[in-house]
Order: sequence, then structure tokens, then C-alpha cells
Amino acid sequence: ELGKRAPRWIRDNEVTMCMKCKEPFNALTRRRHHCRACGHVVCWKCSDYKAHLEYDGNKLNKVCKDCYHVITGCTDSEEKKKKGILEIESAEVSGNSVICSFLQYMEKSKPWQKAWCVIPKQEALVLYMYGAPQDVKALATIPLLGYTVDDTPRSADLPHSFKLTQSKSVHSFAADNEELKQKWLKVIHLAVKGETPECQNELQVNP
Repeated sequence: ELGKRAPRWIRDNEVTMCMKCKEPFNALTRRRHHCRACGHVVCWKCSDYKAHLEYDGNKLNKVCKDCYHVITGCTDSEEKKKKGILEIESAEVSGNSVICSFLQYMEKSKPWQKAWCVIPKQEALVLYMYGAPQDVKALATIPLLGYTVDDTPRSADLPHSFKLTQSKSVHSFAADNEELKQKWLKVIHLAVKGETPECQNELQVNP
């Protein structure tokens, strides 16, 4: 179907990095481009290809490298690099997760930041953290097994917070409300003991 029908465009604010090369969008590389074939948000380097798209009267359109190879039939001799543990797409794991939602996150004395957190079904003992729901690379992963859970709020400003501790490693989280906090704790309490929840799909939280 690639190029035969207009794609669904991923919104700019749904990603913090190029969906192809994973370069973060910052002050220097802030230009976001859309691939006219797949709708992904890409940086200028990854949108430097053109292909004739059937849905647009076979006109030449800007496309990403991957779509260019598929539509034109040109193959890249470079071998695809094996995906690292962090290079699992957020949308891929969020769509098949035990639980996923935005949480505030703090590590050590760093400032709080908003993160899209996901515990995938196929790895129900690992917490993935992304900058946004459509990012193609996780910022960090936390293997939950063996962590101690402290659900005492850290401050009056963040009444729905909880903390994960293992030796010198401390991760603090805060949910937007008590219901969401309890949903996360239900899953995490099992994961730290090496168990997985049975009724997994009840815990899907929409962004």
C-alpha cells in the first residue's frame, strides 16, 4: 500500500527524535519533516529522498530512506544493524503492553521530567521509558526484578508518587492521580517478585 494511499501523519509533538536515525530534535536540528509515504516524522538528513507516489498523481514527493528503497526497489547494501534493547519502538510496545501512560520521573537529584512509561507484555518485568508515545528509541529501561517499592509520597507537591530502590539505584515516579498510581503499583509489585499480571489488558491507559 506504500505510496498508493495517503498515510496517517504522526504529529510533530508525538516525537522527540527522528523516527529513522533516532537523532533528537533540538535547537540545531529542530526542523521536522514528514515522509509523504509513511507519515513518519524525520530529520532533514532522513527526508532527503524523492519518489513518485501513486496517491498524488505519481508526482515526486519527499520520502524517507526506507520508503524510497521500498517504492523504487533500490536496495541498500548496508546490513541492517541489530536492534539494541532501547531501539524498540514505543508504539510497538505500547500497543501490546501490560500498562502504559505518562508518569513524572526523577533519578537521583535530577529535575522531574515527563516520560511515556511502558511495561510490555513480552517483557513484563522491564519498564521502558520514552520521551513521547511515538518515539522509536527508549531513553532508558529498568529491569524491575529485585527492586523495593516505596509508595510513600515524596512531597505534598507530588501526592501520587512512589519510589523504586535497589542498592544505590533509586528511581522516583509520580502519577497524575491516585487511581493511575495504584494501577502501576499493582503491576510493579508483581514484577519485582518476578511475577506477571493475569488480567493484563485491563491496565491499558490511554495517552
